[in-house]
Amino acid sequence: MTGIKQAGTFQLGDREVYRMGYGAMQLAGPGVFGEPKDPVMAKKVLQKAITCGINHIDTSDFYGPHITNQLIAQALKPYPSELTLVTKIGARRDDQGNWLPAFAKKELIQAVHDNLQNLGVEQLEVVNLRAMFDAEKPAEGSISEPFQVLSDLKKEGLIRHLGVSHVTYNQVQEAQSIDEIVCVQNCYNIALRHDDALIDKLAQENIAYVPFFPLGGFTPLQSSTLDEVAKVENATPMQVALAWLLQRSPNILLIPGTSSMTHLHDNLAASELTLSSESIAKLNQIGSS
Repeated sequence: MTGIKQAGTFQLGDREVYRMGYGAMQLAGPGVFGEPKDPVMAKKVLQKAITCGINHIDTSDFYGPHITNQLIAQALKPYPSELTLVTKIGARRDDQGNWLPAFAKKELIQAVHDNLQNLGVEQLEVVNLRAMFDAEKPAEGSISEPFQVLSDLKKEGLIRHLGVSHVTYNQVQEAQSIDEIVCVQNCYNIALRHDDALIDKLAQENIAYVPFFPLGGFTPLQSSTLDEVAKVENATPMQVALAWLLQRSPNILLIPGTSSMTHLHDNLAASELTLSSESIAKLNQIGSS
């Protein structure tokens, strides 16, 4: 498949990655917890993603926990030299699958070593610090201490590049005062546009913006306007939503996730879709900044 090449590339650290990537979150069980229903298919989806040209996979050791990273290692090692694996830390799971903050120095260090072990690598290419002051939306609070821990681990050679996730603009600036960041990963999609100004600012600084839940996450996007544009563009609503993101700004990197081979192909096909200016204008009416 050559479709992902049509959307172009962007710099992620010192790697040039295709703007259509893959998010591994859905490879775990229900609620991103426990084993997947079909581990064999999960590994096949990963392998197919690589075969189709994807060279950017987003993951975390708190998916499962541990399971998603182990699946990635089982399916893809030895890793292709061009593959960029991006992980995140700052949270943990309890026995019931709840998401809890894990910002203590000891927890962060352990999380980095867990990612290294379960992915089977000697150095993590990119590590995002996920702020957990509010599970639902970014909330203010200092991230200087935990981010300094990651900066120190980077100096030790365990991490190559740093990023931040689920953060406010102030927290982005705070992180940048400590060390270079190569990406920001926040919730953003055609209906949730609160990061419009941040995306434009990061584009000026040549920093990648990676929207999680690009299709709405656990509550899929629903819009009559989206449906209408999809009919005109001869595509699915979800493909239109992904294509809109790719046309929104050149620094946006997509990581839609799926455990389905069909959905994987549908997502990749969005890279081949160029929306008309009329469609863009209509779609822009959905979101609110």
